[in-house]
Amino acid sequence: MHTRTLGQGLEVSAIGLGAMGMSQSYGPNPGSRDEMVSVLRSAVDHGVTFFDTAEVYGPYVNEELVGEALEPIRDQVVIATKFGWDIQNGESVGLNSRPEQIRRVAEESLKRLRTDAIDLFYQHRVDPEVPIEDVAGTVRDLISEGKVRHFGLSEASAATIRRAHAVQPVAALQSEYSLWTRDPEAEILPTLAELGIGLVPFSPLGKGFLTGTVTADTTFAEGDIRNLVPRFNDENLAANQALVAHVIELAAAKDAVPAQIALAWLLAQQPWIVPIPGTRRTARIKENAQATRVALTADEVAALNALARNVGVHGDRYNATHMGYVNG
Repeated sequence: MHTRTLGQGLEVSAIGLGAMGMSQSYGPNPGSRDEMVSVLRSAVDHGVTFFDTAEVYGPYVNEELVGEALEPIRDQVVIATKFGWDIQNGESVGLNSRPEQIRRVAEESLKRLRTDAIDLFYQHRVDPEVPIEDVAGTVRDLISEGKVRHFGLSEASAATIRRAHAVQPVAALQSEYSLWTRDPEAEILPTLAELGIGLVPFSPLGKGFLTGTVTADTTFAEGDIRNLVPRFNDENLAANQALVAHVIELAAAKDAVPAQIALAWLLAQQPWIVPIPGTRRTARIKENAQATRVALTADEVAALNALARNVGVHGDRYNATHMGYVNG
């Protein structure tokens, strides 16, 4: 797999791996911990060098999993993790990006990840109670101490990105972006281009929708976050099928699978965009990695863009509570 460069010269594989689903959010995990360790290591065999986790995933157990899996090949990979939630008794109860909290999370994440430095340390959500300058300054100090290498933000507004970047250059913004979620295009993408910041789209396959495997008849397991996402309720899901139908048709014409078309579309947007699809299966990692070989013509990209605009997307991407945490 070829590589791409995020901001501040951070070089990673063109497609990364989001590890969250190995510990939470998509119902019971069909594999054991040992199997997930094997899946994570197999990703490196398929050219993936960029891995994403967070203390809140689990909480904590996802970082431990990633740390165990990647410790033997630590020098071959880039690991991103995140701070910013207030976790009490194993549950997230709100936001906390106070400087002392950031430092505490960094120290504990380093231990769980079995590493001397965090390659990319994101603020998971913007905390309105803490000036972003204080957040950026704290991460700047961690970088000067060698505990962190790069600073990132997640779901931040253009104004917040600019304020943070003025204190400590931001290497990457992580936000939801896909054919199904075009929110960053109006203000965020131009800001990132101007400042030289990379974009790391999570849920690049629309939480599975753009793979073509989710239909009106799909029933999600207990504990699957899609049960709570308005975009996946019966009425909205039916209305959103027109977009994925075209993706499926284009995939067939190009001897690809729908997920590869969705990822290829993202890769075609900008050379500094690096999606991080999540999976629990090595076969899917291989499939996603091969999306870098799927070349979309300018006409095909334009047709996908036009269809997405014309069809629109029905339903929010989060419930009301979590929508309140984005674009801070």
